[in-house]
Amino acid sequence: MSNAIIELNNITKKFDGETVLDDITLSVKENEFVTLLGPSGCGKTTTLRIIGGFETPTSGEVYFDGHLMNDVPPFKRQLNTVFQKYALFPHMNVFDNIAFGLRIKKMDEKIISNKVLKMLELFNLKNYGKRRIDQLSGGQQQRIAIARALVNEPKVLLLDEPLGALDLKLRKDMQNELKAMQKKLGITFVYVTHDQEEALTMSDTIVVMNDGIIQQMGTPIDIYNEPENAFVADFIGESNILKGVMHDDYLVEFLGKKFECVDYGFGRGEEIEVVIRPEDLVLTEKSISPLEGIVQSVTFKGVHYEMIVAVSNFEFLVHSTTKAPIGTTVGLSFTPDDIHIMEKGE
Repeated sequence: MSNAIIELNNITKKFDGETVLDDITLSVKENEFVTLLGPSGCGKTTTLRIIGGFETPTSGEVYFDGHLMNDVPPFKRQLNTVFQKYALFPHMNVFDNIAFGLRIKKMDEKIISNKVLKMLELFNLKNYGKRRIDQLSGGQQQRIAIARALVNEPKVLLLDEPLGALDLKLRKDMQNELKAMQKKLGITFVYVTHDQEEALTMSDTIVVMNDGIIQQMGTPIDIYNEPENAFVADFIGESNILKGVMHDDYLVEFLGKKFECVDYGFGRGEEIEVVIRPEDLVLTEKSISPLEGIVQSVTFKGVHYEMIVAVSNFEFLVHSTTKAPIGTTVGLSFTPDDIHIMEKGE
């Protein structure tokens, strides 16, 4: 198991008396792709800026490779940051932009040239060295910003919503490219986004944040399949969240019926919340289904239909490749594995 390269211990950050980060503890392993995910104002960018040295915590410690870093300025940390606004120098060509950090270090020009050319090749920009920044597309500028950071061979690369300005197709291409590059170079990436799909696609570990608190940390599969609370269930993908009661280990009741599930360890009679993902609900004949409801709406989404099915007083969101007309009565079926039990929210 690789060691933690970054550790945040009990970090609190206040701006003008308002708490932006509330006692968060987080460790990032070497060569890991960690994504800080959450809505605007949740504290994810402040966390990144504390790791980078652009902000000092009000309390708590920041460790880098086991060394306390609270008062160490950004340029003395073995990391680089790529911001959403790429901050490229418009008066310099592509080559000089990438070489900038190396020249600050007063490196030999021949070594600089070799390193920059290697980066241009890595980013499929081999013949772009002499181009001006304003001659580049958004995706190319984004690559240059990352190349400029990586050429310094940082141990950690911090990325603050770097794909935010790109169109959807280019964004998806760059997600795959960034993930492949991170694996190839073996550099630790700490990535900030509010885009759930981006986080699920790219990360080894996702840190879901809200109101300055870490709500859940885990692999994309864990976060998606086993959300720890209603916020995570709702924020990561779409969810049907129902009130229920645990009758026993592996036995839950909701909507007035009992169902087998795979969860255990809750109190007998404990009130809980049940999560069922829309894609896990299967339309069936009403006679063979445990639940039946009336189709309220149908929307074509390309790869599937999105339907609202009213079952007693609850409206289920259903994703299905099969379409059922509005007004028809359908059955909904699911397996014990599709039922996820969470402690009742506040």
